[in-house]
Amino acid sequence: MKTSKIVACAIAVTAALGLASCSGGESTTTSDATAATTTVKAAEGAFPVSIETKFGEVTITEQPQRVVALGWGDAETALSLGIQPVGVSDWLGFGGNGVGPWVSEEFEQSPEILGTTELKYEAIAALQPDLILDVRSSGDQDRYNTLSAIAPVVGVPADGDNWLTTREQQVTMIAAALGKQAEGTQQLADLDARIESIASAHPQWSQRSVSVLAKTSEAWGAYKSGDARMDLLLDLGFQENPWVAAEGEKNDSFYVTVSAENLSQTNSDIVFALPIGVSAQELEADAAWRALPAVTDGKYVVVDGELAQAFSIGTVEATNYALDILEPQLAELAG
Repeated sequence: MKTSKIVACAIAVTAALGLASCSGGESTTTSDATAATTTVKAAEGAFPVSIETKFGEVTITEQPQRVVALGWGDAETALSLGIQPVGVSDWLGFGGNGVGPWVSEEFEQSPEILGTTELKYEAIAALQPDLILDVRSSGDQDRYNTLSAIAPVVGVPADGDNWLTTREQQVTMIAAALGKQAEGTQQLADLDARIESIASAHPQWSQRSVSVLAKTSEAWGAYKSGDARMDLLLDLGFQENPWVAAEGEKNDSFYVTVSAENLSQTNSDIVFALPIGVSAQELEADAAWRALPAVTDGKYVVVDGELAQAFSIGTVEATNYALDILEPQLAELAG
């Protein structure tokens, strides 16, 4: 397997992705980070509701009762809106019910765990879902075709291939599909206000550059704008590493592959790194990593454990959990 493909699989599968407005009538939500729009056609909380996706418009005729949530963070998003999926994908290997420990809502009955990139289609069909959520996903046509033969599918938005669906799009689309537009809007507004408050309290962060790296047993990768991890830091005021930004323009993924020889190009005022399939100790022992000026100056964070999971999955509740930990760390590192 080529190195780039190894990094893609490792980053996507084992770690990882403004204010949304959903009022009555037709509403459009725009993410500042991507200039993407999500269109929902319905009165507030009413059915039928129509949602634009990459695969066309999907119409949900009545309140879903049996929801299967397969996209990255889709189950957490549905659960936070008060809907308990009957089946989920556990992308980050949480175990149990397949969602992070920061999720406040609890399942009354454990959902079926249905796989991630390789789905258990027969098990999905056996659950007799009336709605399938695959909103933050690969955007694969064959996957969509197979799922849509089982039940209506809310797939990725038009620009959401390769897990590039933003948090705003994910919440807006899922909230609309579940008749929970008001709740989704409030969640996004509250998180947006918190991020703006933190950024306002630290105006100096706008003068600091940042990189978010991932280390596997095979190679390094760097997350770029459009990924939930990098976008959170950009929303807090930080500037993307210019080399990563330039390399990111060359592909339509959420990361760039970085050779050991080019790791020095990712150096920033602050560097984050996630160990994926390796230990934090192995990452910190890497010669190219240790040579980064940010590392020698102590201006880095190795993101591991539950923080890495929250930082990576990027749902509203996960982001709030990550901010609880990251804000004091960033204040110490960036002033």
